[in-house]
Amino acid sequence: MKSSSLKILLIAFLLLKIGNVSAQLIKTKAPKRDKGQTDVLRLATPAIPVVHVAIVGLGMRGTGAVERITHIPGVEIVALCDMVEARANAANDTLVKHGKPKAEVFFGEDSWKKVTALKNVDLVYIVTDWKHHASIAVQAMKDGKHVAVEVPGALTMKEIWEIIDTSEKTRKHCMMLENCVYDFFELTTLNMAQQGLFGEILHAEGSYIHGLQPYWGNYWNNWRMDYNRKHRGDVYPTHGMGPACLALNIHRGDKMNFLVSMDTKAVGNPAFIKEKTGEVVTDFRNGDHTMTMIRTEKGKTIQIQHDVTSPRPYSRMYQLSGTKGFANKYPVEGYAIDAKEAGGEISKNYQNLNAEEFVSEDVKKILMEKYKNPIVKDIEEMAKKVGGHGGMDFIMDYRMFHCLQQGLPLDMDVYDLAEWSCLSPLTEISLDHNSAPVEIPDFTRGGWQKLNTVEFSK
Repeated sequence: MKSSSLKILLIAFLLLKIGNVSAQLIKTKAPKRDKGQTDVLRLATPAIPVVHVAIVGLGMRGTGAVERITHIPGVEIVALCDMVEARANAANDTLVKHGKPKAEVFFGEDSWKKVTALKNVDLVYIVTDWKHHASIAVQAMKDGKHVAVEVPGALTMKEIWEIIDTSEKTRKHCMMLENCVYDFFELTTLNMAQQGLFGEILHAEGSYIHGLQPYWGNYWNNWRMDYNRKHRGDVYPTHGMGPACLALNIHRGDKMNFLVSMDTKAVGNPAFIKEKTGEVVTDFRNGDHTMTMIRTEKGKTIQIQHDVTSPRPYSRMYQLSGTKGFANKYPVEGYAIDAKEAGGEISKNYQNLNAEEFVSEDVKKILMEKYKNPIVKDIEEMAKKVGGHGGMDFIMDYRMFHCLQQGLPLDMDVYDLAEWSCLSPLTEISLDHNSAPVEIPDFTRGGWQKLNTVEFSK
């Protein structure tokens, strides 16, 4: 059977499950707020002209963060923390190389607790293994710090609600460091969607499809493979979820209601372990490929996929399908719109536009320039020079610090962290109950109706 036919059958099955959702929906509990506790939608905190940062975790992602932050004015790294002293010292060497003062060094299992308690820190930047994200984030906010935490922001529903409640009680930012929403194509496409170029967006797709065989050995104490071995579901959903949810204005006029998930059996990763260690694995939980369908309150749909073992080209999928147009990033980057939607000047010079095929490369360049997201116009060249996945990592950092320095709401909030991370625990529930539909709670507890669209502070 062709892969396209198989995909259609899988989607049809999921839609059948969705059609019978009311009879078998697995509910998820949303705890009530404490008295006096309110949401942090569009939270603005006092401006911090010079942001003092502590970085916890100096492995693959943390070392890159140190390098990028040295290029952002008004930011000082004052503390470096890692399990291994040598890695913290190496990060200090990076600061010295860029003419920055050395930071205080902390190392060891629980050293992060000393870091969150420091008086001279405004923001704790968390780049550890997944299991420590939530505990460090919660304690940092309790200690009076804003938080930036790598993806996924939390692994369990209990952790997610604890992060939300702590942010609401302390009135501190907790932003998840989801870099993919800052990809140039995704940012431009979001602006196009907000300008109505695709009409009403009805469906979005995203994924994390990335064979990790060359990288498994780089994770401290094999933590990432161990997590996949012990847990079933989309354990790394946020790269696909972030751009899709922003395009659909999730918790900004719409909300996700429920999901249904399916997976294949586990083959690739058990084979990898056997090849490397000789162990015959019989208890590997996570399937090679997981796909999840989500339906929103306003009748929109999202499809998210996860696969870190199959021999496939890297893909985040990223598709937007609207009533008047279409956007796609993988494997072919392009837009499909008709002449009417393209606008007068473009239609005049390119009269063969139609929504049944991608526009030409020339038209694509014109569209991307015309609809370039305003937040990148002044920093695009610096982002490409500094780098970090083509510049999107730098834009992510720059935007967060810009908003903190100006006292503006951040681009992403704690509810984004919750919504994009919750697939990890909720897809596991769905899969363990024969692909039953699972409720996605309203993490804003009613606040999603206050806003109308995604808004980036100027």
